[in-house]
Amino acid sequence: MTMLSSFVISVMRTWPALDVLCTGDPDLTLAAADDFGPTAVEQRGGLFRLFFATAAARDAACAVLSATERRVEPVEVDDEDWARRSQDSLGPVAIGRIAVFPNPESQIPNPDSVSIVIRPSMGFGTGHHATTRLCLTALQTIDLSNRSVLDVGTGSGVLAIAAVRLGAAQALGIDHDPDAIAAATENLALNPQVERVQFGVADLTSSTLPTSDVVTANLTGALLVRAADRLATAVRPGGTLIVSGLLGEEEAPVRRAFSPDVIWKGEEDGWVCLAIRTRI
Repeated sequence: MTMLSSFVISVMRTWPALDVLCTGDPDLTLAAADDFGPTAVEQRGGLFRLFFATAAARDAACAVLSATERRVEPVEVDDEDWARRSQDSLGPVAIGRIAVFPNPESQIPNPDSVSIVIRPSMGFGTGHHATTRLCLTALQTIDLSNRSVLDVGTGSGVLAIAAVRLGAAQALGIDHDPDAIAAATENLALNPQVERVQFGVADLTSSTLPTSDVVTANLTGALLVRAADRLATAVRPGGTLIVSGLLGEEEAPVRRAFSPDVIWKGEEDGWVCLAIRTRI
């Protein structure tokens, strides 16, 4: 076993999930589960598998869904199994000049695109979610040449890695979850051409954030509002703050929390991304 394969195995984890057999309107099932923050949904006919960040959230959702007489079964899904199935089913994703591949073997050489490899994982963005695509699009609307980038809530590290591939001088990705930092570090190793990217554990609500020319924050609308001052002060004067993870109905409070100087807006599947220019 190689050192790299040993490392990959060491960061694998299981994810709490619910298998729900819908007996009625599936939209009502998903709406009921939404209060508990599911991170992903797989559908096979009338069976839904809902993934959660914690067992506590899964168990709370289970209690509510079970009370509505749906057939609900808690399960633990191995991340390696999900990743393997995802690599078999997920193709590359093209977002502007960027192409995101699930593994090195799937890369297709193209001199006109910027390719990166992000291994599928239940917990962290791969480029297949709308908010990740929106952030990757937003990064391509600004000049990143010789700029420093801070990616808050880095997850898979896709935004930090992509920023350097697009010309940024350096990028730092932070996340409060050590598993996210392990996954991001693993993804960085899958992109040997990428240098000047670092990842570290840090909590947005309590850590001192380094100042950068560009800050990306793909979080949630509520967290963006609560952490607006901390995020805004992390951006150098004249820099750019890219925020996503907010739904359309959350756009107004997020705009009020930051600045009216929105220079770009993207929308996809009900999600919104804003690029905000800080004042000099």
